[in-house]
Amino acid sequence: MKKNKLTALIVAGLLSGSMLFNGVIAEAAIHVNPVDGLSQNFIKGADISMLKQLETVGAKFYDNGVEKDGMQILKEHGMNWVRLRIWNNPQNVGGGNTDEAKALELAQRAQKMGLKVLLDFHYSDWWADPGKQVKPAAWEKDHGTKLDGDVYAFTSKVLKDFKAQGINVDMVQVGNELNNGMLWPDGQLNNAAGGGYKSLASLLKSGIKAVRENAPEAKVMVHLANGGDNGLYHSFFDELIGPQKLTDFDIIGLSFYPCWHGTVDQLQKNMDDISVRYNKDVIVVETAGAFTLDNADKQKNAFGANEEKLSGYKATVQGQATSLRNVIDAVAKVPNKRGLGVFYWEPDWIPNDGAPWKTGEGNEWENQALFDFKGNALESIDVYNKVSDPANVYVQSTIREINPVMLSIGINQSVELPKSVSAVYSDDSVRDTAVAWDEPAVVYGSVGDYTVSGTVPGTQIKAYAVLKVTDQVNFVKNAGFETGDLSAWVITGDSGAVNISGSSGDVRGKKAMHYWADKAFSLRRNRQLRDWKMGNTHFRHGLKAAAVRNP
Repeated sequence: MKKNKLTALIVAGLLSGSMLFNGVIAEAAIHVNPVDGLSQNFIKGADISMLKQLETVGAKFYDNGVEKDGMQILKEHGMNWVRLRIWNNPQNVGGGNTDEAKALELAQRAQKMGLKVLLDFHYSDWWADPGKQVKPAAWEKDHGTKLDGDVYAFTSKVLKDFKAQGINVDMVQVGNELNNGMLWPDGQLNNAAGGGYKSLASLLKSGIKAVRENAPEAKVMVHLANGGDNGLYHSFFDELIGPQKLTDFDIIGLSFYPCWHGTVDQLQKNMDDISVRYNKDVIVVETAGAFTLDNADKQKNAFGANEEKLSGYKATVQGQATSLRNVIDAVAKVPNKRGLGVFYWEPDWIPNDGAPWKTGEGNEWENQALFDFKGNALESIDVYNKVSDPANVYVQSTIREINPVMLSIGINQSVELPKSVSAVYSDDSVRDTAVAWDEPAVVYGSVGDYTVSGTVPGTQIKAYAVLKVTDQVNFVKNAGFETGDLSAWVITGDSGAVNISGSSGDVRGKKAMHYWADKAFSLRRNRQLRDWKMGNTHFRHGLKAAAVRNP
């Protein structure tokens, strides 16, 4: 149909971010579906490492208008474990300056409340994650057996100090998000200057030895990020457990943020696989979601509009609650009860100038806390209680809104509309669902804006595609790989290393094509190296696994 009021209405609704095709729906109190099969010992944890710093600078927490200890509020809403990070010697670096003393004080309070304790050793003076694993300043010049000894001695000291204060450490994480190793460059994996898996395994064995000797009842965890990336977990643990013979640990920890690490289905498949493949328990030791896109300070938030699109959940209190509930459900479904639990990362990190992620900057996490910007507990804080409430009734979510498809095409250019559309459900999850278009293939002979309507099974809400026809023609089909398949492309060579990615770290839209495999694959080298950018994908033409062309 030619551009008309409907097209204008759809476009205006997109720009305002407020339009619903079936009318405005008043926001009601949230609902959290129960999760079947949760044991009484299922871990419903939270990393509250920022709490001491927040309290020091005057942050206050409230539950139904009553000021309380933030830890106590979390416990009353179902939290039964705390996770506390330990940096070696932070010197006013921000992030709570989370040293042993702060962790010890929080652990004492937690234990008095009947909560169990997980210690997270970063082996750094600041944040350690897949992008940085910086040696503590005191260890900077140490290498080999000397560095192994540093890890052993520091881990032992901390655990002895906790024991001396009567604190039972229930679980220990030796290193944090070790995708590319730890204590760089000695324990770094993907770097020619790094020590590789042999050095990493030696460092981990030193830390684990200290745990076994000083906290023999504690479970030991090895932790990676990117919880939906099964290939990463295979390549890492196959090498670590196989050739390096690192077997003396109990748990594989996973970070899983839906906006960065894939879908819950990918997380589920990964956990199901690795728990059996390596005979280990699994825990999602970090997860979070946003309750708003608002920002309380000048620091750009880690979760913004693009992360909302990729996460599969609206940035609302309901969306935040549904996200956490679905992660719990996935862990609970791991075969043989090997899914032990979930930790929410920093539910307490409300905005306060005295508690920035980095000294001199602000808080990039406040819209993912379980408290609002003034410290009031959100309804989503009660997910841990609601998933286990025997009186809670399962409610099937229904489609509330269908996001329009936006496409740009050239005059007289044939376009095949997508087979699915993005639908917002009543639980504020966002899922792709099948659509039948009234005109599945369309061609327009003049410049303008057009709309095509479609039908989605199970709902009376119409789907719409908004097509902007221009006088510019793109002859490459599916140039940005946004359809999620490679049917328009011809792949020759080692096609097993060519795949479609939906990970936010790899894409600029929703999908991208990239070269990768979890096993060795053949390469072909050209004499001249050059970069080729097309759509959402960045190719290195001089070193590639396969030839890809668009016929």
